[in-house]
Amino acid sequence: MRQVAIYGKGGIGKSTTTQNTVAALAEAGKHVMVVGCDPKADSTRLLLHGLCQKTVLDTLRDEGDDIDLEEILKSGFGNTRCVESGGPEPGVGCAGRGIITSINLLESLGAYTDNLDYVF
Repeated sequence: MRQVAIYGKGGIGKSTTTQNTVAALAEAGKHVMVVGCDPKADSTRLLLHGLCQKTVLDTLRDEGDDIDLEEILKSGFGNTRCVESGGPEPGVGCAGRGIITSINLLESLGAYTDNLDYVF
């Protein structure tokens, strides 16, 4: 499994670039997962055909720690696996903690399977 991180200052097209790259890889037959790390939770919206999915952090706040993978992972274009970490309101708290929480939770729930070719 290859791990790909796309980062930079706000408004430069990170989410669009990621989603288009992931869609191309899915069309090429690759198994891909996207873990959106934008607090606005819009990093997977195009792959989910416009759906705004509930974030990992919102799910944890609403449901508690006992959640299933299906509650936070949605299937998108080309069977891509889509997750949105979410985060605190801008200027409140640390978005990095939310991302770490999400990645650790995904690992504990078995989201990173052997058949994944890429995780963005």
